[in-house]
Amino acid sequence: MPIAPKIDGKALKERTTFRMEVGVATVINAPVSRVWDLLTNAADIPRWNSTVESVKGSIAHGETIRLRVKVAPNRVFKLKVTEFEPQRRMVWSDGFAPMFRGERTYKLDERDGKTTFSMIEVFSGLMLPMIAGSLPDFGPPFEEMTRDLKRAAEEN
Repeated sequence: MPIAPKIDGKALKERTTFRMEVGVATVINAPVSRVWDLLTNAADIPRWNSTVESVKGSIAHGETIRLRVKVAPNRVFKLKVTEFEPQRRMVWSDGFAPMFRGERTYKLDERDGKTTFSMIEVFSGLMLPMIAGSLPDFGPPFEEMTRDLKRAAEEN
């Protein structure tokens, strides 16, 4: 079961031998449709998300996107959109179980015109103990991305 971060914009991290999780959540003063549009318009993501260099491809179920991020500028992450429930939930995955797999889940919940946003990344696999030390600290970029999303969605 994934971690449940507090809805305060601060990253929560947990790690065991074969599993590492990072999650963040916040309330955004904007309707879920606005937040969803920001998260799924690949070409526009680098404009509002200061942690991303580029996103190539279409963010839709079954599609593969190519993501370049500032914490690893020389690497292109090829991520498959494995779940896609418009305005509710989206999952991006890469790697091969049981060796190493990364899975990022975005969730949105609207209440009274506001959106509760959460993003949780789970890394797992037999190779995790060998490579965990080379992975960046995902907490600060997750918090930064969440602040960026909140700011962009709340702009008029």
